[in-house]
Amino acid sequence: MGESVEQIQPDLIIPTGKRKGQNPFVASIYRALAEHAKREAYPAAVAQAHADFAALTGGEVPEPGTEDKALTTR
Repeated sequence: MGESVEQIQPDLIIPTGKRKGQNPFVASIYRALAEHAKREAYPAAVAQAHADFAALTGGEVPEPGTEDKALTTR
């Protein structure tokens, strides 16, 4: 926890998509971290939303694809 997002940004690469092989924007990293924190803070709400969606679509709910999963370290 001692490094800032700006310090770790050069060590991250985007593995897929049109920006494959490039570093993510700092704002994208902050968005991914905020989304992760929200999911961690409200796990019951996330589980309920998945259950509601599954009930509406009649199927399994895929894990959400987030930027933090898409980012890898060198």
